[in-house]
Amino acid sequence: MPEFPKPATEFAADDAPTVSAKGRLSPWAARWHKPAFIAFLVVWVVNVVLLVLRVEVPPGLRVLSAAFPLLTCATTLLALGRRLPLQNVLTSACIIASITTGVLAVAVTTGFPFGPIVYNETLGEKLFQTVPWVLPVLWVILVINGRGVARLIMRPWRKTNFYGFWVIGLTCALVVWFDVGLEPFATGTRAWWLWPLGRGISSWYSAPWANFLGWFILVLGTLVFTIPWLINKQPVKQPMDYHPLIVWLLLNGFLALGNALEGNLWAVGLALTGHLTAAVFAVRGARW
Repeated sequence: MPEFPKPATEFAADDAPTVSAKGRLSPWAARWHKPAFIAFLVVWVVNVVLLVLRVEVPPGLRVLSAAFPLLTCATTLLALGRRLPLQNVLTSACIIASITTGVLAVAVTTGFPFGPIVYNETLGEKLFQTVPWVLPVLWVILVINGRGVARLIMRPWRKTNFYGFWVIGLTCALVVWFDVGLEPFATGTRAWWLWPLGRGISSWYSAPWANFLGWFILVLGTLVFTIPWLINKQPVKQPMDYHPLIVWLLLNGFLALGNALEGNLWAVGLALTGHLTAAVFAVRGARW
């Protein structure tokens, strides 16, 4: 089990001496990352076209829909593997998936902490007959890429004592903001789940406001257990990595397009304003 470092240790990689190709932590990741990223881009384009044309994918071709989250997760983990050992990458993914699966299962049966929710069959097979398999995969994608974007934003302050806490806080905020665009898309455009709320309950496109607090708490709790595995104990000098930001913007662009086609302009405007603002600060931080 890795040890918790001091707050500034997480970013020592930016100032470490360069190592040779033989010194790479995960050469397998560098080898497979590009093909996986290209495959992700192709599937993203295909799903965008299907979304714009409003094509209902037949059961026999639903592999196209399933390939979207799987390839997004694959390129996310391979990008992470370029600076972390394989055991850290896999352990991080397993911790995130396990924690979120357990919490989502509790939420389905009790309504806590997100509120009462019902997942439709359109999300595919369910784990333990409660949680659709795609949701733990989605959480792995969001937590790892959200943290990657947060690290870019906070890079100018990477040597300050509270850098690590700011990265955690920004990651939580980014993932919650992702849900701002996800909820109208999931309940309207794709009908992935329902929120059976009573009359008079304030909500955001049928999602209770408590849901966003639940997301924040779940991201925070997940990071507490995952951060030790996401920190490189043998930092090496590497080029600036824009991969998390690119994936983040493509995913949010996909949601924004779906919401725009359904006329959910408030969701489009609010979500894109937040994510584009984060992107500006991420690029600024990367160039620092």
